[in-house]
Amino acid sequence: MPNDTRGMPRVDDRRVLSGIVQALKSGGRWGDCPEHVYGPKKTLYNHFRRWAERGVWERIFAQLAGSMASLKGSSSTAAASRSTAPPAAQKGGLGSCTKGGRNTKLHAVCDEKGCPHILLLTPGNTHDAKVAIQTINAVPPSRYLVADKGYDSNALRSWLIERGTTPVIPARSNRKVQIEHDRQIYRQRNVVERMSCRFKDWRRVATRFDRNIKTFMATIAIAAFVTWWL
Repeated sequence: MPNDTRGMPRVDDRRVLSGIVQALKSGGRWGDCPEHVYGPKKTLYNHFRRWAERGVWERIFAQLAGSMASLKGSSSTAAASRSTAPPAAQKGGLGSCTKGGRNTKLHAVCDEKGCPHILLLTPGNTHDAKVAIQTINAVPPSRYLVADKGYDSNALRSWLIERGTTPVIPARSNRKVQIEHDRQIYRQRNVVERMSCRFKDWRRVATRFDRNIKTFMATIAIAAFVTWWL
């Protein structure tokens, strides 16, 4: 945690982090966190917001996921995207650029055990295949890449094959020339669904109460490293 602050004596980081986790997972107001347990609500919110602005939470996730310990020797990786809708997005912000409403899309790449290693937020009208190479390229090559029909792209398939990865992606129904995929391996895509459900255990992620894109990404990062690494 940052230790370059000035002013009042530093409070217990463990206590503050516990209060932040309580607020994010329950989806309650900051004031609902018991002060005698976690400290003043203003302290909890200020630490969360300031460290979100500085990218602290995302760096913690990146350092934990960046070790790629569980990806070494992994036979497969999986990619997915999910839309999240805020109650009111900032004007001109990421959340207001959409295809049918004010939402954002969370792209994720996980290993065969369902542990996320890459998380990326884009406007809701961004096609999955457009950011697939960017996100997948951030992890070491695996033997297989399992993804749904949203990633059915000739460019993506060619890039994966050149990378030494076999794409396990169902073809869209309107594709003129259907491409077969290994149905047995494709069953492993359920790890993506399980990963998504674990994110939805965090009420503040599932409902997206955060209007600011930085604080929402911080919420996702905290949910990830608390769920899979703590």
